[in-house]
Amino acid sequence: MTATPARRARAANDELVLAELRRSGALSRAELGRRTGLPKTTLFSTVAALLDSGVLLEREAVDNGSRSRGRPASQVVLNPAAGLYAGLDIGRARMRAVIVNASHEVVASDACDVPSCVRADVVVPAAVDLIRSAGAEAGISLAALAGLGAGFAGVPGVEIDAKEIEQVRRELNDVFDAPVALGNNSRAAALAEATWGAGRAVEDLVYVRWSTGIGGGFVVGGRAVAGAHGGAGEIGHVSVDPAGKRCHCGGRGCLEGFAGGAALLEQCVRRGLEVDGLDGLVAAAQNLSPVVMEVVGAAARRLGGVLAGTVAQLDPSRIVVGGELAQLGSLILDPVRQAVAQLALPLARRRVEVVQADLGVNAAALGAVALLLRQGTVSD
Repeated sequence: MTATPARRARAANDELVLAELRRSGALSRAELGRRTGLPKTTLFSTVAALLDSGVLLEREAVDNGSRSRGRPASQVVLNPAAGLYAGLDIGRARMRAVIVNASHEVVASDACDVPSCVRADVVVPAAVDLIRSAGAEAGISLAALAGLGAGFAGVPGVEIDAKEIEQVRRELNDVFDAPVALGNNSRAAALAEATWGAGRAVEDLVYVRWSTGIGGGFVVGGRAVAGAHGGAGEIGHVSVDPAGKRCHCGGRGCLEGFAGGAALLEQCVRRGLEVDGLDGLVAAAQNLSPVVMEVVGAAARRLGGVLAGTVAQLDPSRIVVGGELAQLGSLILDPVRQAVAQLALPLARRRVEVVQADLGVNAAALGAVALLLRQGTVSD
């Protein structure tokens, strides 16, 4: 039977609402209306029908203190039973996996060491084992897997070979028989923070991932920016000393070589303090080790100087700092704030917040799921 125009319109409205909830997670009806552009009466009838059919569920919103009075508005969310999505954060030495349900709740996670983030013959077996082990540990059947996203560390075209990436995509698709979306892990983390985390309330933000290296991502007008060659947001490869040492990206004197986690560990050793990895560095700073405090403070000021230039160019309303070093909170955020305030057009009457990321170590893996859903490759 041919669908009537009214039925086609209802189906289109249903898909518009469902697509936004896949991308953004739980939303109030007012938020859904703003994001979809549907008239209020149309939106409410669409949501009511989807609730009646069990595709959506309604829940009370968490009061985060942003409302001055009254109860938080209720939210609608996809039924968690509607499907599962997997996300991978493939770093230079470690891989993390999350499995989330249709409501974007993490139902399983796991991590493992991986010796290479750019070779398909290494990445694919490790990724398959990691996702399967995470699912098995949580008692989850991967038969319901509706899609998979993965974020890689590295500079496109320099550390990441396009043919290897395409091979990873094909092999993961063959194994799980589901759509696969791939991208950069720092920009995936930026997308996750913009979608579900510390950047959700703003349209324009800069994200920094301060880890072994320094990565980043830009969100402009609510959309993640990849750039003409997929390299937007490579904050760690801004040159702060053109006469400095050669960087693995091919440039000289990059910020990462001065302020990345690996560089900070080397600086501690030169000052006579042996620190056991990034976790040890964070712990020593939290214990107010004078050497580590000096090293980390200087790095935060240098990072703030680079971010001040980024602020002058992009005019974001918020800078979100994630990665292992972000665990230090105000110890690193305050020097960044001071540098941005002093150097980023100080006479301009504007306010740029510098905040700690919300999503922790799983941000990039969650962002890989967001990347998958934003690309529109998944449907129920």
